[in-house]
Amino acid sequence: MEATLPQKKATMFRLNIDLLDRLKELAKREHRSLNNYVECILLDVAYNEPNAETIAAIQEARSGALRNTPPIDTSSVEAMLKSMGI
Repeated sequence: MEATLPQKKATMFRLNIDLLDRLKELAKREHRSLNNYVECILLDVAYNEPNAETIAAIQEARSGALRNTPPIDTSSVEAMLKSMGI
């Protein structure tokens, strides 16, 4: 059984020099080529859409509604569950 590779096409983009330098630095940190790093970022942005529950959570966080909520105690599992009311 042969695996088929996705077809690719060479494309040219004009990017801000500082952005390009930053992308190169991030790719190097992950031991990846610049092309692979940028392609993975673009695939993630293009194909990973949040579901309705995640969108609602993002909107709730952005609205400021959680500012008066006491922080969750993460010192232990028991403390975390208690601070969450579980």
